[in-house]
Amino acid sequence: MQVLAIIPRCVDCIATRAELHMTWTKSQRNVVIAAYLGWTLDAFDFFLMVFMFKDIAKDLNSSMQLVATAVFLTLAARPLGAFLFGRIADRFGRKPALIWNILAYSVLELASGFAPSMTALLAIRTLFGVAMGGEWGIGSALTMESIPASARGVVSGLLQIGYPSGFLLATLANDFLYDRLGWRMMFMVGAAPAVLVFFIRRGIDESPAWRQLKVAPRVGLGGVLKRDWKLALYMVVLMTAFNFFSHGSQDAYPSLFLKLQHGFNNSVTSDITIVANLGAICGGLLFGTLSQRIGRRRAMMLGALMAVPVLPFWAFGSSPLILGVGAFLMQLSVQGAWGVIPVHLNELSPAEARGTFPGFCYQLGNLLAAVNLNLQVAIAEANGNNYALAMASVIGVVAIIITLLVFFGPERRDVPMDHTPGPAPSASKMALTNASGS
Repeated sequence: MQVLAIIPRCVDCIATRAELHMTWTKSQRNVVIAAYLGWTLDAFDFFLMVFMFKDIAKDLNSSMQLVATAVFLTLAARPLGAFLFGRIADRFGRKPALIWNILAYSVLELASGFAPSMTALLAIRTLFGVAMGGEWGIGSALTMESIPASARGVVSGLLQIGYPSGFLLATLANDFLYDRLGWRMMFMVGAAPAVLVFFIRRGIDESPAWRQLKVAPRVGLGGVLKRDWKLALYMVVLMTAFNFFSHGSQDAYPSLFLKLQHGFNNSVTSDITIVANLGAICGGLLFGTLSQRIGRRRAMMLGALMAVPVLPFWAFGSSPLILGVGAFLMQLSVQGAWGVIPVHLNELSPAEARGTFPGFCYQLGNLLAAVNLNLQVAIAEANGNNYALAMASVIGVVAIIITLLVFFGPERRDVPMDHTPGPAPSASKMALTNASGS
């Protein structure tokens, strides 16, 4: 919990640096805290389940494969949630949409602990996926539309590290609470994010950009997609590559690589996983801040390319120490590139659909990258269960793909977030503008 305790001080530091350009309000500080905690606790709720497969299968008389299907259904439902809650955010406001979203995933996490059967649990976790899919897009849009432009980079990194922060908290909860509470009570612990609703209701204001949009001539989502379909396609392809980057470095790593291939016990596996998540947190903050100085595209390319020289330590290390160093550096790289994504997608997205556009493109990319684990298992099995080769192959290829996509892609650093009529710049047009830098 010490990770969460330092967030208000971190936000105050960001605000102090940004005051050279604009004085922060209490609501602006609070919206950053709320968005970070919303994504952190959302990820915490999701990752709790991955530690509980064995006991859930035993208590509900089910197979491990069927329990694992619950995770797949959660991920598969996320694009639907991004679309539904995004439309609510564009129509009724970012603040009420975020409140209803956090309530929804908290209640569904609580309900998971009361599931009487595997069928019921699968249904609940699918609905949880819908709620989980909505948080990132709404929280990032509300934040980027509310804070000073000079602080967007570092705040972007702060928001994105909510995901590894949630994974880290779930790992710690598993280590210290699971044996005492059991899987049903752990789901009830996961309902804690509901208290954020009171903080959001009292502590933050509605996005000023959305208030301006509310009185502007309304353009429907269909009209926006017809106008900006090339940009939407580019963002989905980019997020597919980015999700291969993150899942390719995470999904097979603890259980299949560390436990199965190296034979490490739970303690060593947990320690390396914690070190990796600390690297992810450092990377998100570092590269998010760096993007404010050198540009979004340059920071993302630097993060992606950094993964290539790290591959030998991360995938082919021979001892826990070397693998731990590799895990830290790999997640510094992966989540460093990811740390720029919240601000980059929101700056690219058309104002009329900013509640929907970033989150939906992100989650569609996540869905398309859901084949990652099966792909890595297939590569490993074809090479004598060599998961090191499988992971290194995927990450090496995807790092280059991301670099090329970003190099030839658009950038709109520090663009005003208020409503400006007309199309967002297309990927091809902006690529010519930004090929030599932002």
